[in-house]
Amino acid sequence: MILAIVFLPLLAAAIAGLGNKALGFVPTKVVTTGALFVSCALSWPIFIGFLSGSSVASVTPVLTWIVSGDMTVDWALRVDALTAVMLVVITSVSALVHLYSWGYMSEDPDQPRFFAYLSLFTFAMLMLVTADSLVQMFFGWEGVGLASYLLIGFWFRKPSANAAAIKAFVVNRVGDLGFMLGIFGTFLVFGTVSIPEILNAAPGMAGSTIGFLGHRFDTMTVLCLLLFVGAMGKSAQLGLHTWLPDAMEGPTPVSALIHAATMVTAGVFMVCRLSPMFEVAPVALDVVRFVGAATCLFAATCGLVQTDIKRVIAYSTCSQLGYMFFAAGVGAYGAAMFHLFTHAFFKALLFLGAGSVIHAMHHEQDMRYYGGLRKEIPLTFWAMMMGTLAITGVGLPAVFGNPLGIGFAGFHSKDAIIEASWAAGQPGVWFVGVLVALLTSFYSWRLMFLTFWGAPRWAASEHIQHALHDAHGHGTHDGHGHDDHHADESHGNPSHAEDSGDAPSTHGPAQQDLPAGTGGYHPHESPIPMLVPLGILSIGAVAAGFAFHGYFIEPESGEHFWRGALAFREHLMHSMHEVPVAIKLSATIAMLLGLLTAWYAYIRNTAFPVAMAEQFRVLYGFLLRKWYFDELYHLIFVRPAFAIGRLLWHRGDEQTIDRFGPNGSAWLVQFGARGAAKLQSGYLYSYAFVMLIGLTAAVTWAIAG
Repeated sequence: MILAIVFLPLLAAAIAGLGNKALGFVPTKVVTTGALFVSCALSWPIFIGFLSGSSVASVTPVLTWIVSGDMTVDWALRVDALTAVMLVVITSVSALVHLYSWGYMSEDPDQPRFFAYLSLFTFAMLMLVTADSLVQMFFGWEGVGLASYLLIGFWFRKPSANAAAIKAFVVNRVGDLGFMLGIFGTFLVFGTVSIPEILNAAPGMAGSTIGFLGHRFDTMTVLCLLLFVGAMGKSAQLGLHTWLPDAMEGPTPVSALIHAATMVTAGVFMVCRLSPMFEVAPVALDVVRFVGAATCLFAATCGLVQTDIKRVIAYSTCSQLGYMFFAAGVGAYGAAMFHLFTHAFFKALLFLGAGSVIHAMHHEQDMRYYGGLRKEIPLTFWAMMMGTLAITGVGLPAVFGNPLGIGFAGFHSKDAIIEASWAAGQPGVWFVGVLVALLTSFYSWRLMFLTFWGAPRWAASEHIQHALHDAHGHGTHDGHGHDDHHADESHGNPSHAEDSGDAPSTHGPAQQDLPAGTGGYHPHESPIPMLVPLGILSIGAVAAGFAFHGYFIEPESGEHFWRGALAFREHLMHSMHEVPVAIKLSATIAMLLGLLTAWYAYIRNTAFPVAMAEQFRVLYGFLLRKWYFDELYHLIFVRPAFAIGRLLWHRGDEQTIDRFGPNGSAWLVQFGARGAAKLQSGYLYSYAFVMLIGLTAAVTWAIAG
């Protein structure tokens, strides 16, 4: 069964990629989507088996992969509770994204290539989560990086998409360098790359030291920090986060699959998989906790001012990943995986819902050009509403005689993380978690109010005007999915003024900056293949938290479910449920404050956002510029790199290597040819004279010798 789950997407990718357009659009989509739904159907029984206790951890050998000296790497597929969770997340979201893409990419001429990339990514992600060794995990790790590069740059005729793909690839290579060093160091210390053997031996390395960078450090701290650098790159944590917002240049289904539900969670999965190592390295856990909390806060503040609907959700993803990491940093690995599980459903729902809005608005992504859409696209509206209720954590806490807290998915998982941080004795992290819950509620409801409430502001949209222009026969367009429109989802989008060097004067939060009116355009609901995944994911956003929280984080049932798949601190889970009532209510209060503030700013008093942007212009510009990380990196890394490149090009290549190498050799040949040409006079006596000189020289050499 596990072999079919993992290798069916690879087979589908090969068929779609090699067959390409010769196979036909419909057969390609049927093969790839069908393979993913089969993998999904096979994954859920495994997951349910671990929930019920009928399944046990197993390892399925595939082949002997590497034998080199003392290192032996077997290709084997490991299935335990942690793997089962990831199998369900990956195959479910990927299958629904494949189906959604039937509608979203329906008029793209390169559909076979797109579906082949999607299936290839899914295979690489499945290889990552079923790895039984660090080398095998690294294979999947790099595979998802390659597939992500291909999918982000899918519309390769678009310069911004190419730039975003390269940026994602380069930034992840920085993180992967740390991951590789961590793997090398782990093999050096343990003499194996087998994950079970490493985890069994990790407690025995407590207190040992290792030489690194000319000094002696705690062994497990060094190894865990190096491995965590890889997680920072893949999961877009602060410092290596800059690729994630730009990755929205890819098609929206790509954003839902890779940058919301699966690939970006690989770092969280890796930390939880290796949690016994991190348990022996408290300093490394402190770093994980700090980086997660900092990322959580940073990304939430950036999401407050974004006007591009996909970028708001992208920064939300970055922030929620921060929640997962600081949960792991306080030792609540079960809570981290629980939030990973619920987040996959509601964040994929939000991204696909945003794609449905963009589809309805003829590829317009700027929320300032929306408004009043809840009556035009009601099914998309209710799907987005379910996702918003889930991410903001709407629910009734288990307080004041209510024995069982009940709410949407994010209520159970995010509140568990906040409560665990307090129970772990980390009030600072708890405060950050509550503050970010408030910010999350604000920017999420801001997105909903700007998009679905208020007067329509479609008339000012360049994309809408283009659609009307085409509809009246003044031009032609290729519909949904081609380079001129669909591939240029961000074309003309004022939200990207922040990347052009212009002053942040667009007042993104405002509604009244733009004239009201529809401009004669009538948005349309998405086709059935796009709406069905929204409906299924809505069920997950509503019920995933309530249905599964006991298995992930409850002390007794959680210990039984995980069964050693990760380090489960049962005492912390007990303490988490015994925190004071004020702590249990804190996230809900923060959510309500964020909702009320967003309602006041975007429904009750729409002049308020502009006034605040003017009042705090410096802060607003700082947030709009994403804390100036891109500008700082450009100054520190990009410009020096280009300067060094130009120096090596002109001084090194052209003036040194070429001058004294091929160009110099060519000059010598030309110089010799010109000298030899002078001897070629054409007169017999000249040749006889040269022959005489040569004969005299030869005789002289022979006599002298």
